[in-house]
Amino acid sequence: MKKNHKNSASRKEDTSVYTVKEPMELLPFLLEMMSKSSRNSMKSILTRGQVTVNGKMVTQHNHPLQAGQHVEILKNRAAMKEETLVGVTILHEDDDIIVINKEAGLLSVASKNPEDMTAYRQLMDYVKETNPRNRVYVVHRLDRDTSGVMLFAKNEEVKNGLQAAWNEVVKERTYTALVEGAVRKKEGTISSWLKESKTFKVYSNPTDNGGQHAVTHYKKLQSNSNYSLLEVQLETGRKNQIRVHMEDIGHPIVGDKKYGSSVNPIKRIGLHATALALLHPRTGELVRFKADVPSSLISKSK
Repeated sequence: MKKNHKNSASRKEDTSVYTVKEPMELLPFLLEMMSKSSRNSMKSILTRGQVTVNGKMVTQHNHPLQAGQHVEILKNRAAMKEETLVGVTILHEDDDIIVINKEAGLLSVASKNPEDMTAYRQLMDYVKETNPRNRVYVVHRLDRDTSGVMLFAKNEEVKNGLQAAWNEVVKERTYTALVEGAVRKKEGTISSWLKESKTFKVYSNPTDNGGQHAVTHYKKLQSNSNYSLLEVQLETGRKNQIRVHMEDIGHPIVGDKKYGSSVNPIKRIGLHATALALLHPRTGELVRFKADVPSSLISKSK
């Protein structure tokens, strides 16, 4: 007769299987079983979908465990999946959403060439590795040369719900912008109407020109005689809004030739989506995702 140890582990090449002896939450259980791992690393393992309970993937930290259940940690699966992603780092993943940090230069979605490695196509391949029926859905976009936080839905119902109530659901959209020149004001607000031309350039007007009203708040973080680093909060989310509004105040975003920049020392547009906070589509809880500001933006404005 096989003994049922308190928390027995049987190992295969790239997995560890643990048997639960007494009821407890998943994260504390994992920390107890893998005492050499840090809390953050265990959270990452959960987030990346490397943990299954009785064969079903679980990402929730507080998932309740019952005696007799088997918890399996697939050590290399997620690591191998993520190694195939280029220009994309997964910040968070659960049953409803997947949040990434997109590098500058990578298309978010649209591409005429089916071979182009857009963030969307890569994530579609990523989720299908777990189940061929899995999909991701576009909720919002970032310009190709803008880096930072970007959110996708994992089912159509969540996508439609987020898009329909985007302005109510999203509580924070913070960007970091490296702009030309020394911005004098410590903070300010830009308000104008934006309208896109037939050549796909967005134009700004201080009065209603039939376009969309746009409001941008900014705060100076640091600056020198050549460049300033700004924290930018979007009150509205219009196409190219920050880029147009920075040109409006005479401080175009570094590298943004389309909207007035004449220099490009960092070989990219100096705009980064730093944080996104929203009410989670399933739980209603406020969740916040953050992507570190690239060092090239910070160093140029010191």
